[in-house]
Amino acid sequence: MKISLVIADVASWNCAIALICLILLVSVRENSSPRDDQPVNVRGSQLLERPCDEIYVVGEGETLHTISDKCGDPFIVEQNPHIHDPDDVFPGLVIKITYSKPRKLLR
Repeated sequence: MKISLVIADVASWNCAIALICLILLVSVRENSSPRDDQPVNVRGSQLLERPCDEIYVVGEGETLHTISDKCGDPFIVEQNPHIHDPDDVFPGLVIKITYSKPRKLLR
């Protein structure tokens, strides 16, 4: 009778440890794989890394010049008619970003 209790106790501990290991394994895999709610930009067979999202929220201390450099959009004012004064940019302002690759000048 005592041996069967010891065997049952060991088996239950092994099951508990195996369950904890499975939970940890699943949580690590979920954090390391791309999620469905994160957009992935695809053109052909290449994945494109864009420095900014299409809709951008201005942060503290940012100017249109720094955002333009960061996001690669030299035409922020033209594409956002709600910006009347380029110097009047404030945190929380929502702007549209149109990413453009830098072009090489032909000489």
